[in-house]
Amino acid sequence: MKDLKYLFAYTIPLSALVSFQSNGVACYITVFYAFIILPLLDVVTGETKTNFSQEEAKIKKVNKVFDIMLYLNLPIVFSLLFLLFFNVNEKSYENYELVGLCLSGGILLATNAINVAHELGHRKKYFERFIGKCLYMPCLYMHFFIEHNFGHHLHVGTPEDGATAKYNQTVYSFWLTSITKQYFDSWKRQLNLLKVSDKGFFSFQNDLLWYHLIQPCYLSLVYYFFGFQALLFAFFIGVLSFLFLETINYIEHYGLKRFKTSTGRYERVQPHHSWNSNFNIGRIVLYELTRHSDHHFKASKKYQLLNTHEEAPTLPLGYPASILLSLVPPLWFKVINPLVPKSMK
Repeated sequence: MKDLKYLFAYTIPLSALVSFQSNGVACYITVFYAFIILPLLDVVTGETKTNFSQEEAKIKKVNKVFDIMLYLNLPIVFSLLFLLFFNVNEKSYENYELVGLCLSGGILLATNAINVAHELGHRKKYFERFIGKCLYMPCLYMHFFIEHNFGHHLHVGTPEDGATAKYNQTVYSFWLTSITKQYFDSWKRQLNLLKVSDKGFFSFQNDLLWYHLIQPCYLSLVYYFFGFQALLFAFFIGVLSFLFLETINYIEHYGLKRFKTSTGRYERVQPHHSWNSNFNIGRIVLYELTRHSDHHFKASKKYQLLNTHEEAPTLPLGYPASILLSLVPPLWFKVINPLVPKSMK
C-alpha cells in the first residue's frame, strides 16, 4: 500500500478539475491548494530522511505501478486541458475568474506535465521519452528536453549552465537569464548532436526543428477548435508552467558551485551541488523531484528509488513553500544565504 502514496500526486489535477468547473473565487482552488494547503501538510507530516535497503530498492525498481502512475498523467492532463479550453470558449467569466483559471492551469502543467516529462525524459525507452515530449508540448518548452539532458546535467553548478542561479541573484533575474540561455544552448546541443551523427540541419533527426513545428501546430489546433480566448489561455498557461519550472530550477541549485580540479576540469557532480528537501508531501506530489541531489548524482535512477544524502544542503522548507519564499527575494536571501556553503559564496 505504501507504493500507492504517489496517487496523492493526482490531487493537483483533482483540484484543477474543481477550479475549471467553478466560478468566482473557486477558480483559484488549485492556487489555494498548491500554495497554502500543501505547505501546511508539509509542516504537519514533517520529513523522512531514511533510505531504502538494497533489497527494498530492487523490488521497487521493477514494480511497474510506479511507471503506470507516470503514464496516466498524459490522458489526465490533456483531458483537463480540453475541459479548460471548452469552458473558456463556451462560458462567460469575469476577468478575475480568468486569472484564477489561468493560474490553476499553469500549476497543473508545472506539476503533472512538465515535472513528469522531466522524469520520463531521463528514461531509455522511446515510449517513455515520447510521453515526456508530449507533456512538454502544452508547456511550450520542448527544447528543455535537449538542454536539460545534454547540457544541464553536464554543466550544473558551473558558469556554463543557464539553470544554475548565482548567489544573490533574484528569481526574477534568473527567469530572464535561464530561459534565454537554455533556449540558445539547446540549439548548440542540437547542432552538435547533428554534427556528431553527420546529419544536416534539415535532417529528420533535428528534434529541435520538429519542436518548433509541433508547438505552433498545437496552438493552432486550440485556436481552430476552441477560439481565440482559448488560444490565449493555452499560451499563458504554458508560459506560467515554465516559469514555475524555472523557479524550481532556481531553488534547486541557488548559489551552489562546482570547482575546477588540478586538471582544469570541473569536479564530478556530487550530492552537495543540489539543494534537497525531505518534506513528505512535496516529495510525493512532485514524484521525488525534491531529492534532487541524488537525481543529479545518478540521473538514470527512477524517482521511487532516489535517496537523501547527509552531505547535501537542505532547504528548511518543502518545495511549495520554497517557491513562495523565492518570490520575495529579501526573505529568500535572509533564510537561504546563511545555508549556502561558505566556500561557494
